[in-house]
Amino acid sequence: MNQNDKRLDEYAALLVRVGVNIQKGQTLVLACPVECAFFARKCATVAYEAGCREVVMNWRDDVMSRLKYLHAENDVFDTVAPWYADMMNGYAEKGAAYLAISATDPMNLLGVDADRMRRAEIASGKALQGFYAAQMANGFPWCIGAMPIPSWARKVFPDKTEDEAVDALWDAIFASVRITGDGRAVEKWQEHLSALDRRTEVLNGYRLASLHYKNSLGTDFTIGLAKGHIWQSGAEKCKAGVPFIANIPTEEIFTAPDRESAEGVICASMPLVHNGNVIRDIRFTVKGGKIVEATAAEGEDVLRAAISVDEGASYFGEVALVPYDSPISNQKILYFNTLFDENASCHLAFGEAYPCIEGGAEMTKDELKKRGLNDSVTHVDFMIGTPDLTITGMTEDGREIPVFIDGNFVF
Repeated sequence: MNQNDKRLDEYAALLVRVGVNIQKGQTLVLACPVECAFFARKCATVAYEAGCREVVMNWRDDVMSRLKYLHAENDVFDTVAPWYADMMNGYAEKGAAYLAISATDPMNLLGVDADRMRRAEIASGKALQGFYAAQMANGFPWCIGAMPIPSWARKVFPDKTEDEAVDALWDAIFASVRITGDGRAVEKWQEHLSALDRRTEVLNGYRLASLHYKNSLGTDFTIGLAKGHIWQSGAEKCKAGVPFIANIPTEEIFTAPDRESAEGVICASMPLVHNGNVIRDIRFTVKGGKIVEATAAEGEDVLRAAISVDEGASYFGEVALVPYDSPISNQKILYFNTLFDENASCHLAFGEAYPCIEGGAEMTKDELKKRGLNDSVTHVDFMIGTPDLTITGMTEDGREIPVFIDGNFVF
């Protein structure tokens, strides 16, 4: 990839000016792998041109992360450095914008002690509680984008040379985010968001009480939706009233389930990359809203650790609808990256719920729990969409509403 490719500049502008929608005088916290420094600089340049007060860098590195999990003292994984917690929580409280560039080796932590990763996630959830609570409630604008690194690209395109794989992944990412080099990305996103809004309005008009999923993988699963739930999609607004897009790309329409109203068997349709490991063929048995049995053909120890981070990790926090016939799904690429794979497939998340209910953004944790929303320090999306997936909604007054037939929206 030529670093002077005009598509890179358009992508940086999309993430900064539309994704987090940086405002004059606002701070931007930018998380980025060291391998992607040239792109971080492009994003910082766009931010400063828009009047950003300061760009605060939060560098990441796969190699250092793996070395730490393999060799650091055991008690390290029960704590978070005070300076890091102060930075993340402090900037969130001040309403800074957060942009994260997702680029990591899907297998980076293969062989690492799953308990170390579980404990580190617990420690992070506790130390960064202010940050995560504000993020889930849209207390500040945030956005996740992505760019290729060689180790990730080789996993996605194993039959190509390293350079060919990186170029192919760049092309796939640009297609996913509607960048073709014609400078019309923002216009295309406005059209896309309007289409998502139309379906969101239809779903909100149904006042559904539950959804029933069924397909040939073995999924036969019913999940209740929180009373007064609101379907959301695409662009959101932070508490300051500024619109932003949390995920670029995004194809989903999502809401909050009722914590204790899920029953049946749910089978993942795609591998899940979690904590540097690939988990394949996930199968959950659910009773009373809780995952009571979890199996996987690969990475089962990582999966079991993920759903035992805390009590809420074994309950559900998000229901998201994505048509099988959609731009990312139609690429027929397994990205091994949840940002893309979740936007190619209907998915659920176990763990923390977004406050997608009427007045939810202003509610306390206790108030949200009383309304049936799940509470956890984790939030993990896994994909369940298939070409033969049917989803039938049940309204509050007992009517059945077809939502998906053969993997796609009915409306």
